[in-house]
Amino acid sequence: MTPTETTTPEMTEETLALSEPGHEGHTHDASHTHEAHTHAPTLNPELTRSIEVEAPAEEVNKAFSRVIKQYQKLARIPGFRAGKVPESMIKSRFAKEVRQEVLESLVDAKFRSALAEGKLQPVSQPQVSELLLAQGAPLKFKATFEVQPEFEVTGYDAVSVTKPDAALTDDEYQAELSNVLDRHATVEPVEEDRPLVDGDWAEIGFTGKVQPMVETVTEDGLQAAEDAQPITGEDVLIEIGGKNTLPAFSDGLRGAKVGQELTLEVVYPAEFGEQRLAGKTVSYDVSVKAIKRKEFREHDDEFAKELGGYEDWNDFETKLREMASKRKQDALSGQAKEQMLDQLLARFDFPVPESFVQQQIDARLDRGLRALAQQGMTPEAMRQLDFTRLREAQRDQAMQEVKASILLDRIAEAEGVSVADDELDQELLMLSIQQRQPLESLRAQLEKDGSIDRVREQMRREKTSNHLYEKVAK
Repeated sequence: MTPTETTTPEMTEETLALSEPGHEGHTHDASHTHEAHTHAPTLNPELTRSIEVEAPAEEVNKAFSRVIKQYQKLARIPGFRAGKVPESMIKSRFAKEVRQEVLESLVDAKFRSALAEGKLQPVSQPQVSELLLAQGAPLKFKATFEVQPEFEVTGYDAVSVTKPDAALTDDEYQAELSNVLDRHATVEPVEEDRPLVDGDWAEIGFTGKVQPMVETVTEDGLQAAEDAQPITGEDVLIEIGGKNTLPAFSDGLRGAKVGQELTLEVVYPAEFGEQRLAGKTVSYDVSVKAIKRKEFREHDDEFAKELGGYEDWNDFETKLREMASKRKQDALSGQAKEQMLDQLLARFDFPVPESFVQQQIDARLDRGLRALAQQGMTPEAMRQLDFTRLREAQRDQAMQEVKASILLDRIAEAEGVSVADDELDQELLMLSIQQRQPLESLRAQLEKDGSIDRVREQMRREKTSNHLYEKVAK
């Protein structure tokens, strides 16, 4: 889940709507990551606060004079010596730039002063409206923003979850071991003249014809209502009796010999993965080309060393059991923590800043778009997506994730959970390894864009979840 920002937003050029005097109601325009909007972002009414800020004309004049003097020193205009450009010329040539600099410095300072006076802490970019700024006149503007919800977290430790039994069973261990052995097995030809039996791999060639769902009577006799292209394959391996082999293939091929040709009728289940075959009946003409058998490596110390530098086979099995046990423990604990979080969210009802929800929707969509790009979707195809519908589809889950973040932050405060610098350093080291980026380069990048604080916040939430789980799980 995306960490939520808690710092006071900057009153920068990007966050200010520059309403001209006399044009009231012009608010900050937010450009969305995936879809441009021509209006200010929606705020949650329950968490929306507004302040009206003023500054006397004398203060405005001083700000204009200061900026104009800076321009007089730096301006290079033909016909005037450096530093000798008249004030009237500066006002004429650089009116827009001067006003913008005054706006950024004066409005930001007055906004922060008003926040401190009102003991307010915005969590969204301020939407500035009703802005009046002109030399010789008082400054006036209205700033609207969201704040964090106020609620008590008493009783959070009254939730209860059952700590799962994560002991690894013999069957689970054997499944893990079989997966490893399967990955390193080879399929070798069977030389003896014998029929196919369970466990064999049949190498076959085939031609299949999908049976029509409907047939009609014409002058030429029966005619299929649909003509499907034949299904063909050469040198295809099928495991007789294998868990991924359709029973019709196993039953039809079991007992066959190399060189034998036979006809199989296969009824595919409605939920079959390949859509064109789901629920269809296919008649196959099959020829058996070879019988093969899977050969497994001997369980010896040499094989163990090839698998990952284990000392011997016993060391490999011990480590494999430990890794499988931890994987099961992590999975079951993760499910239990999700149940705990669901109980917490059901127990505490509070409004959520809409700006946080939109940020989380952005993050979820960004992850989805990256996944689509990795699967080969082109930018042109992405631009054809209905982002309004996609955003709405993400909203409920994004809302729950934001609520969970806020709730865990409050519980962290109550429990005194924090992330030490050495814990952050370890996390950054792991990130640098995953991203194949030098540690110091990664740290500098995260510090520059402010992401390092969000990394710490997310670590704190995960630490809080683990801490609370150990406290309430029985």
